[in-house]
Amino acid sequence: MDNILMFKQYFDFWRKKNTGKIKEAEVERLINEVDRKKLPRHIAIIMDGNGRWALRRGMSRSYGHRAGVESLRDIVKVCSELKVKILTVYAFSTENWKRPREEVDILMDLLVEYFNREIEELNKNRVRVNPIGRLHELPPATLEALKMGAERTRGNDGLILNVAFNYGGRQEIVDTVRAVVADVLSGKLSAADIEERAISERLYTAGQPDPDLLIRPAGDFRISNFLLWQLAYTEFWISPVMWPDFRRIDLINAILEFQRRERRFGGLK
Repeated sequence: MDNILMFKQYFDFWRKKNTGKIKEAEVERLINEVDRKKLPRHIAIIMDGNGRWALRRGMSRSYGHRAGVESLRDIVKVCSELKVKILTVYAFSTENWKRPREEVDILMDLLVEYFNREIEELNKNRVRVNPIGRLHELPPATLEALKMGAERTRGNDGLILNVAFNYGGRQEIVDTVRAVVADVLSGKLSAADIEERAISERLYTAGQPDPDLLIRPAGDFRISNFLLWQLAYTEFWISPVMWPDFRRIDLINAILEFQRRERRFGGLK
C-alpha cells in the first residue's frame, strides 16, 4: 500500500512538473508566431470573472479578486516584453459601488496593495501608470495610491498602463461634453469646431490611439460601459477563461487571432 501511495505521489509530481514544461514550450512556440510588426498598439481588457471563479471553488469573492491580481501582473509583464504601446484594464466601474460594502473595501485595499508591492517591478519594466476615471470620488488612500503609481512612473517610456478605476464609459462622455461646453462658453472653442477630434481630445484617453483589441474573459458578450467612444472599430476577442486563470498564453492567442483578422474600418480592402 505504501508503494502504491509513493507511486501516486511521484506520478502527481511528475505530471505537474511536465505539464508546466509543456505549457511553457507552447507559450514559446506561440510567441514565435507573433508578428512583431503587426502588434495591436492598444489592448483593452475587461478583467471579469473573479467572483465566479472563487465561488466555484467554495471560496469568498475576495479570494477571486486577489487571484486576479496575479493575472494582471503576468499580462502587464508580457505586454512590456512584446512592446505593446498601451494596455487599458477595467479595474473598478462606476457601477461596482452597488456591490456589498465589504467587497468594495477589499477592492480598494487591493489597489493600494498592488501599487505598494509592484511599483519597483513596474519601474523596472519601464511601465508608465495612467489612472483614468472619476478619481476625485475615490477614498483618500485609494486616490493616493493611484497618484503615487502615476508620479513614480511618470518618466518611464515603455508600456502605458491605463488603470480604469471608478470608470464608466457614459460618465466619461458626460465629463467630455462638460469640458466641450466649458470651452465653448469661455471662447476657446466655437460650436462649429465641435467635431470628432474635439471630443477625442477631451476624453480620459486624450492623445492615445483607440484600442485595436478588446479582450473579455469569463465568456460574457457585452462591453459593460467600458470605453464606449473608443471602441468604435475595436476588434473583440471573447474568452471563456476566467480572469484569475488568464495568463500570457491566453493573451498571445488573442493577439494571434487579431493578426489573422482583416480590418477595413468601414471601407474595402
